[in-house]
Amino acid sequence: MIATNDKDFSAEASCYFTIEQVAEKTGLTKRTLRYYEEMGLLPPTGRTEGNYRRYSEVDIQRLERIKNLRDLLGFSLADIREIMEVDDERVHLREIYRQAMEAEARIAHLDHVDDLIRKQLQIIEQKITGLEQMRDSLQQQIERHNQTRKRLQDTSSS
Repeated sequence: MIATNDKDFSAEASCYFTIEQVAEKTGLTKRTLRYYEEMGLLPPTGRTEGNYRRYSEVDIQRLERIKNLRDLLGFSLADIREIMEVDDERVHLREIYRQAMEAEARIAHLDHVDDLIRKQLQIIEQKITGLEQMRDSLQQQIERHNQTRKRLQDTSSS
């Protein structure tokens, strides 16, 4: 899921998309796409000789993930950036792990990746805790309304 900064534009033009095409495909505005790049959520895109942004399918997949984290799961852009940075680092470490020959080096990489996963879990657990608190508060409001409703019914039937 990591897009590289050095994209080969001599490759087939159909492998890359313009900012307009990406905006249409993802439902994000061109301004949002630029903002995500400025914030570091999306690595800088490749450019044509005319300095137009060009996006790969990997970039589009990353944008869809960002959009889902934001819209479906309600993560803040700061949390999303942290999640994406950890994902990027995990991909990088996966490659280092594959190249490592010694068991000790591989174990050290696994330990580091586990720390990164724990960091992501902490972000998710904070979100879950907040949602559970919100749910509990709403359930308490409904319970108070039920008690008030019962009192009102009891007084009206007396």
